[in-house]
Amino acid sequence: MIGPLPSFDVALVLRVGGDVVYSHGDVDRAFPLASVTKPIVAWSVLVAVERGLISLDNPAGPEGATVRHLLAHASGLPFEGRRPVAAPGKRRIYSNEGFDILGEVVAEASGMGVAQWVRQTVFDPLGMGSVDIPGSPAHAGVASAADVSLFGAELARPTLVSAPLAALAGLSQFPALAGVVPGYGRFTPCPWGLGLEIRGEKAPHWTAPDASARTIGHFGQSGSFVWADRDLGASAAFVGAEPFGQWHHDNWSVLNASLLSLARERA
Repeated sequence: MIGPLPSFDVALVLRVGGDVVYSHGDVDRAFPLASVTKPIVAWSVLVAVERGLISLDNPAGPEGATVRHLLAHASGLPFEGRRPVAAPGKRRIYSNEGFDILGEVVAEASGMGVAQWVRQTVFDPLGMGSVDIPGSPAHAGVASAADVSLFGAELARPTLVSAPLAALAGLSQFPALAGVVPGYGRFTPCPWGLGLEIRGEKAPHWTAPDASARTIGHFGQSGSFVWADRDLGASAAFVGAEPFGQWHHDNWSVLNASLLSLARERA
């Protein structure tokens, strides 16, 4: 049995090997993604890297910072604002501003707006028809659970970037850095890949308590998440009508434990 599930509207999709093995709710209804926008935009940045338009080591953001620093929340930028509060590579500071700058980097390199770039490089190839990013590449995304689950399946079994680059995206960048996962606390270390949170040994955490330390994904303050376990070829996507709050904090981990158990049965 999958659960717990809340009384407010949510939609949920679990995939194994790319196939849907469980769904709940109206999976075609679009909901705000908030920060689940970030890993989708990050994947489009990696496509730009793959195509030679930019490099992970290109300078970007504060002096001394690079595209890699911005993707890994290690540029020294605060949550908002462009005045750095630390030197690059010294602290894991979760930054919306860093992803706004990444949007500018991609727009300049590609010659098109970041939303158009993401559509051409991620949404259209994966068949994500409901998705839009009408504003900030850090938090403005809107999508259905069905479409977020297609992106989750891409994280689990990458097709849009090469195997080496996809593997690098799931490895902690600047791995010794401590940092905060919003809503869950400070962790030392706080592993983060290229736009992807890495579960590591964090506890408490929003993923299943027995999830692999290599689990990658992201959650958003809109009450959304996506995670992928590449060992199982499994992924899950969750969107809903209520912003992140007590229900999500108290129940996501238990819900994800039940999803992971089913994924293991089907893998």
